[in-house]
Amino acid sequence: MRNILHFFRVLIIRVVDSFYFPFLRFVPIEIFRYGVTGGANTAFDIFLYFIFYRYILDRQILDLGFVAISPHIAAFLMVFPITFITGFILAKYVTFTASELRGRIQLFRYGVTVLASILLNYVFLKFFVEYVGLYATLSKMLTTVIVVAFSYLSQRYFSFKTATIYKTT
Repeated sequence: MRNILHFFRVLIIRVVDSFYFPFLRFVPIEIFRYGVTGGANTAFDIFLYFIFYRYILDRQILDLGFVAISPHIAAFLMVFPITFITGFILAKYVTFTASELRGRIQLFRYGVTVLASILLNYVFLKFFVEYVGLYATLSKMLTTVIVVAFSYLSQRYFSFKTATIYKTT
């Protein structure tokens, strides 16, 4: 099993890196990988969100008996665990490979940053759908742009932090 996972890790890195050459002068490889893997995971998230919102929930309120959840929030809550796992795996094994933090520390920190991202997702989805009056999928896309900026910075400098080497003169 470990060999299969290693094979896919190497394959994904090779495929992503094969598109890097035109960006070599402008973007460090880590940011490029984050953009590609994060973009793929974000597209996956938006796709799943649309499917859950439109077809699984049928744009209806999810009534759990003790609480009623609006369909745009319910779709987000259903999709989140899936893209949490895919996002962590891509970040740890493809993007931020230089981090020397232990995996459980990375996972904990990733969870903390994702919880902050959930809060941002919730606030902005509620704002765009219920106060601005935008369509749920468009609101999700706008929310995603805001959350991605926060996510990169928090993952790079907190969740998958690398050792800083100071140059002595």
